[in-house]
Amino acid sequence: MGMSRDKERYRRQLLIDGWGDEAQGKVAQSSVTVVGAGGLGSAALLYLAAAGVGRIRIIDSDELALSNLNRQVLYGDRYIDGKKAEHAAARLSELNPDIEVEALPTRLTAENIEQHLPAEGLLVDCLDNFETRFLLNRHAVKHGLPLVHAGVEGMYGQLTCVFPGETPCLECLFSSSKGSLHAALPREIPVLGAAVGTMGCLQALEALKIITGLGTTLRNRLLVFDGLHARFDEVEIKRDSRCAVCAP
Repeated sequence: MGMSRDKERYRRQLLIDGWGDEAQGKVAQSSVTVVGAGGLGSAALLYLAAAGVGRIRIIDSDELALSNLNRQVLYGDRYIDGKKAEHAAARLSELNPDIEVEALPTRLTAENIEQHLPAEGLLVDCLDNFETRFLLNRHAVKHGLPLVHAGVEGMYGQLTCVFPGETPCLECLFSSSKGSLHAALPREIPVLGAAVGTMGCLQALEALKIITGLGTTLRNRLLVFDGLHARFDEVEIKRDSRCAVCAP
């Protein structure tokens, strides 16, 4: 990949104050694993690839269904019944052929997570269930990896960044179903594509800030999005000294 090609592809973000060649170099050398290639993953993956993240791993075991297409904008009708991870990887490689993209069409379990998840880089939680989300969280804490979390229901969303040893982990926040998204919801979660896309884009933004060191991340803060009334609110969050996963 020639420098002139880099300069042209990323020209507009290189103009951002504080970005430049140094930040772009960090992005090119970075490794991000996105777990979940649905609505959140569609948006997050597109913008991570577009920004030039050097290595992207996509983990998702599901096949695409027609009902996914109101929010999973990586795909189209012709991909129905195909593996999301594989089609997502092909789409990202088409968008940016200068990056490495790996598809892993499998479901993470306690038995295989060490095999399939790296012990380095950055993790992005684009999941829709807390069982796998908590597995991902435990892996992040065990290996000291930053984790960008988002969740969506209807036109509402939430977002935070986990820095193991410094911030609450996801089990600090959601080990009890009280107050968490998807608590006591039916198996099929109501959701609007534009709301999911908003949160997925914000996940990509937080991930890029972590990689480059620019700006202020959602450290010890939970961002709450009310799409119905066009409002963002912020909640200060603290570690649970009794957390079974991250308590010192």
